[in-house]
Amino acid sequence: MPVTADLTALVDKAYQDKTLTELVDAPVSALAGVSSGDAKLLKEAFGIVTVGDLGRNPYFRTASALVALNAEK
Repeated sequence: MPVTADLTALVDKAYQDKTLTELVDAPVSALAGVSSGDAKLLKEAFGIVTVGDLGRNPYFRTASALVALNAEK
């Protein structure tokens, strides 16, 4: 079953027509609110270059899980 989602608020305008695969492979600066300077710092600190790298990063995944668990209280 195909699933659609409106990602316009989540990604920069240049990436709004991309597929999910293309978004995962896009530079982290494709995310709305992430500047090229932010992207540079993420690369230097954690080796994160793409949206996929950010999503798979163990530190960010752990932090996200902790926030989700705390919200369930």
